[in-house]
Amino acid sequence: MKRLLVLLCLLLFTAAHAETPLPRDSIYQLDVKLTDQSGKTWPLASRRGHVQLVSMFYSSCTMVCPMIVDTLKLTQKAVDEPDRDRLDLLLISFDPARDSVSVLRQYAERRKLDAPQWTLARSEPAPTRQLAALLGVQYRPLPDGDFNHSSELLLLDEEGRIVARSAIIGRLDPEFLQAVKKTLRTP
Repeated sequence: MKRLLVLLCLLLFTAAHAETPLPRDSIYQLDVKLTDQSGKTWPLASRRGHVQLVSMFYSSCTMVCPMIVDTLKLTQKAVDEPDRDRLDLLLISFDPARDSVSVLRQYAERRKLDAPQWTLARSEPAPTRQLAALLGVQYRPLPDGDFNHSSELLLLDEEGRIVARSAIIGRLDPEFLQAVKKTLRTP
């Protein structure tokens, strides 16, 4: 029943915002389609109406990306219970050649990144590069198949504006956490 009520509220919110133009500084201005771990394809702008933490990663990473995921989990857990349900987490792969839908699904299962709050997504190489540039995430492939990449956690408000960012991984960033809590409290 609670889920049905939440879905109804989201539909009403989405319908009300569909006619409202996006802010000029919204990342949702970028027309990019993502495919999630369940195989569903959707435009990035469909995330409008959700406060969310966003980062980029690749599933075969053995060092930094697991720390990014752990930091997102720590941040999510540090948010008060009533607000925690309103915080979405989006991980976007910058390795679409290897991070297929099934690989993303297996990664989510292995790391216990449960939908609907956690979304792991992929796109084609060119839109992925555009999105990374917009988010300020840098990456480049290495000859051995790994990637050299920055580790950014971004907080987006309901309109897709970047409210805060953190490069601190492996532990909570108190300033970033305060920004998350404040954004969740903002009507």
